[in-house]
Amino acid sequence: MHRDKVRSQQALTPFVPTQLGQVAVQIFAANDRLNQILIEHLDPTAWRAKPPGKVRTIAAIFTHIHNVRTKWVRLTAPHLKVPRQLQRAHCTPKQARAGLAESAARCAEMLAEALGGGGRARKFVRDGWAKPWPAGPEMLCYMISHEAHHRGQVLMLAHQLGFPLPNKVMYGLWNWEKLWKECGAPGGPGDDC
Repeated sequence: MHRDKVRSQQALTPFVPTQLGQVAVQIFAANDRLNQILIEHLDPTAWRAKPPGKVRTIAAIFTHIHNVRTKWVRLTAPHLKVPRQLQRAHCTPKQARAGLAESAARCAEMLAEALGGGGRARKFVRDGWAKPWPAGPEMLCYMISHEAHHRGQVLMLAHQLGFPLPNKVMYGLWNWEKLWKECGAPGGPGDDC
């Protein structure tokens, strides 16, 4: 099954002519794998558990991550197929995982074009209110930072709601050598692409 997952990821990884573009695609694939791991290991009861106060549920956080990705693709690379948005009120973990996988693939295509040279994605548009940025490493940093912020929220909420993830999973989030291998980059970080 693991080999099938790697082959599936490799099939979704677009060809990128420059090293920066290749590494950006690999980094974003590892970033999405972190989201997938959290959903895989999250207690199903935590998915819709209502946190105290005016705070998003875990389901709402993951649908937000996906929906923001669709906005980035729509505004930055409108020539790519924009995935359908997820509805936070009805989204299941299975639907979130599938949606995140699809939006990650589109973001990888967008990054490949933007950072790999020769593509049509020349500016990164975060939102309609935000000034566009030239396509560059800052684009990838912003995307990763956004998702890391929300993963932190998910981990904190799961713990506060009484559903902490096992230590093995928590420590695994920092094993980027393993994450990269799972995403089709057998040499891991720092290896020539």
